Amino acid sequence: MAKLKRDKPGPFEYSRKFSLRFSFFLASVFLYAPIIVLVVFSFNNSRRGGNVIWKGFTTKYYEKAFHNDALIEAFTNTLTIAFISTIFAVILGALTAVVLWRFRFPFKPVFEGMVAMPIVIPEICMGVSLAVFFSQFGLYVPAGTPYPFNLTNIILAHITFSFPFAAMIIRTRLNNFNREMEEAAKDLGATEFQVFRDILVPHMKPGLIAGALLSFTLSLDDFVITFFTSGPDTVTFPIKVYSMVRFSVTPEINAASTILILITLLVTAVAMKFQTFEESH
Repeated sequence: MAKLKRDKPGPFEYSRKFSLRFSFFLASVFLYAPIIVLVVFSFNNSRRGGNVIWKGFTTKYYEKAFHNDALIEAFTNTLTIAFISTIFAVILGALTAVVLWRFRFPFKPVFEGMVAMPIVIPEICMGVSLAVFFSQFGLYVPAGTPYPFNLTNIILAHITFSFPFAAMIIRTRLNNFNREMEEAAKDLGATEFQVFRDILVPHMKPGLIAGALLSFTLSLDDFVITFFTSGPDTVTFPIKVYSMVRFSVTPEINAASTILILITLLVTAVAMKFQTFEESH
């Protein structure tokens, strides 16, 4: 009897409870089954991507995707926008996080609310507001602008809605910072810039990596805000896929989406490996 009582899961041993295991299994199926189906049927030898009947294995739709110039252009635009916007979003988010963490100033809660506003408001509202803003101030990029400057409006829009996410993550990391290290460095003659570069930035590095990952992912799959801020010559991958899906779902779309998923997983794996290496050293 004593042995049975010891083997019974405790109140905090969640992994040993069948109900929670089963709930976790159902949630995993709900989240990842559609992605697995998309990847599997990108190799289906069928004319329609929505066909759930397996017709045989083929890679011809990956070849078509790589030879579809319009799709490749949209895919390149998406990666370029995500890369540039991530750099600026992390820099702006880091500076904002340091300001909110270190300084006290009038109307600070109002400023914090303004920073968090892009996170809480609906994307449709933000997309419309950015479109009106660009239109009213004449900031739309004229046709024929060389690449990648023709993507300026979308990049600015992506920086606007992604940097608050990076700021919140980095600020959370800064809450664990021991300010005595900063004071000790100043006592030893370090300048404000040296303290920021040699002490604060290394401490923020996990937050910087996490913020960059989140900003990159948000930029990759954004549709609503991009739809309102893009021009006729600046088509991104989500908008291109949407225009193709309006007519029919083809295995070519599944193949292109699978490539995007693999790129996202690769970037995430590299970033996590880099973060683990930095923490171990």
